[in-house]
Formats: sequence, C-alpha cells, structure tokens
Amino acid sequence: MAKLIVLTLLGMGLALFKNHQFSYQTRLNALREVQPIELPNCNLVKGIDTGSEDLEILPNGLAFISSGLQYPGIKSFNPNNPGKILLMDLNEEDPTVLELGITGSKFDLSSFNPHGISTFTDEDNAVYLLVVNHPDAKSTVELFKFQEEEKSLLHLKTIRHKLLPNLNDIVAVGPEHFYATNDHYFLDPYLRSWEMYLGLAWSYVVYYSPSEVRVVAEGFDFANGINISPDGKYVYIAELLAHKIHVYEKHANWTLTPLKSLDFNTLVDNISVDPETGDLWVGCHPNGMKVFFYDSENPPASEVLQIQNILTEEPKVTQVYAENGTVLQGSTVASVYKGKLLIGTVFHKALYCEL
Repeated sequence: MAKLIVLTLLGMGLALFKNHQFSYQTRLNALREVQPIELPNCNLVKGIDTGSEDLEILPNGLAFISSGLQYPGIKSFNPNNPGKILLMDLNEEDPTVLELGITGSKFDLSSFNPHGISTFTDEDNAVYLLVVNHPDAKSTVELFKFQEEEKSLLHLKTIRHKLLPNLNDIVAVGPEHFYATNDHYFLDPYLRSWEMYLGLAWSYVVYYSPSEVRVVAEGFDFANGINISPDGKYVYIAELLAHKIHVYEKHANWTLTPLKSLDFNTLVDNISVDPETGDLWVGCHPNGMKVFFYDSENPPASEVLQIQNILTEEPKVTQVYAENGTVLQGSTVASVYKGKLLIGTVFHKALYCEL
C-alpha cells in the first residue's frame, strides 16, 4: 500500500512538472520563428555593442539610451564594466552616440547598472532623467538633471523603498513621482527562478511619490514596460510572459483602474508612446527561450509592433519590423522621431531605420 501511495505521488509530481514545463515553454513562446520584415535604409548605431535596453526621445530629438544592463540570467557582452547613459541627436544626418558624464559626489559610477528610463520636463523646461538602477543586484531609482550644454547628468537623489525591490521599468509623472514595474515578487534568486518557472503572476506596479508609495496594480506574469498616454489619462503596462499589454485608467489620486487588455503572439517588452499620435511602439521578443537561454549559433530575434487607436474597440496592430537575430538580437524598445525608427536591445546593438 505504501509503495502504491509513493508511486501515485511520484506520478502526480511528474504530471505537474510536465504541465508546468509545457506552460513555461508556451509563456516563453519557445517554438516561434519570425518571418523577416525589413525597413529601408537601416543602419546599426555606432558605439552601441553592449545593449540599449531602454530609450527615451525628447521633443527636440535628443535621445537618452541606457546601455550595459547586467540582468540575472541574461547574456552580457560586457560583464565586468559598469553601464552608462548615452545621448543621440536624431536631428543629425548620421547620428552617433555620446556617453553622458555623471556628476554628483554621492553617486557610485562603478556599480551603475541602468535598466528602464523615463524623462520629465518641468515648467521651466528643466529635464529630469529617472533611471532604474541595479547596483550589486539591488534596485534603486536614480534621479538626474540633464545639463544640455555640458552634455552631462547631475545626480540629485537615490530612491529606495521596500515596495521597489525588483524594478524593471519606470514612467515619470513628476520630478520625483513615477509609476514603476516590479518584474518579480521574490528577492532571493532561487525563489525568483521558481516564481518565473511556475508562472505565479505575483509581480506588480507601484506608484511612488515622496509622500506616498503604494501598489496600484498586481497579478502580472513578469510586469515589464510601462508608459502613459500623451494626455496623462491612461497607463499602459506590458506583461511579458502573458504576451499582453494592459490599459489602465489613471485617476486624480494616482490609483489605476483596469480598462482593457490586448493579446499578442510575442513577448512584449518596453512601450514607447508617440507624443503626437498616441500610437504605442513596442519592442518585442518573438521567442523568449532564445533570450533567457542564449546561443550565439541561434540568437534571439527582434520584432517591433505599432499599435494605433488602442483605446478603441478595434485597435490596429502592425508588425513594422522583424529580424531573426543575424542583424539585431533581443529587441526591447522602439521609438519614432520624424519618420525615423530607433530600436534598442537588451544586450546587443541598436538600429536606426527610415519608416
């Protein structure tokens, strides 16, 4: 009888394992291959070889790019050096990147590990850059003021909070006010891996201000990119392993109410919003297995989606760019400026194309 019970439990455990394994592969879209969609006149951006995980373009065409991310379980081509923030002027005929110097006596450059970024411009046209940072595998938000003439960033403040343990992306709604995604619930690496494998969907979104910090949305299977509509009324959240983008209505007290969700056949990463049209531009991973289990002989593909009229009953989704990894590996973000498309990656290069 004891043997029968043991065999039954083993069988149940094996069935559960196989079920989770199938779910894990499905969530990573492990079997998908892309059909290439090319754009005219695409060029790799000189000076970017170790990632361009997130980017933000100002109305004047200056683009901030976070580079050199080191993220647990993800490939890095430059694991022994700190990350950096790059500046690119998209008004130039053949734009190149410049590394922004960082000033501020209390900021540790040696452990700088930038991830998601966002800008806020105040009434005096001062530009603040908020950067998700992972110094020594922790999570902070670094607040900088952009000094355009000096081409540098002045470090103003480091923000830490118990509700910001596993930060991924951020969208600024004030100089020190933002929404941010936590892509995991657990801090412990072992528990994080099981959380992801089992698809616990315990990640969440936080609203932060100096006077108030609270969870405003939860139940995500790897909350990733986040952004806001041009009128400030709606917040968009990418749920990476559920292949969804969620639309939330933002209220005057900063709470969020779920409005709708869109499903995709790809892992949606960072979201950029065209300030003129309100269109969403999304950097995507067609096959997440190739991102999390890197093989140089079979590299991760890249994909860019444009979503028009997302608030209507029939949003229009267009696959604008797709490539199998021979040119661009692991796209995470895409943004437009005056008919040009800038595409960033988690650990690889960046591509600049005409639309």
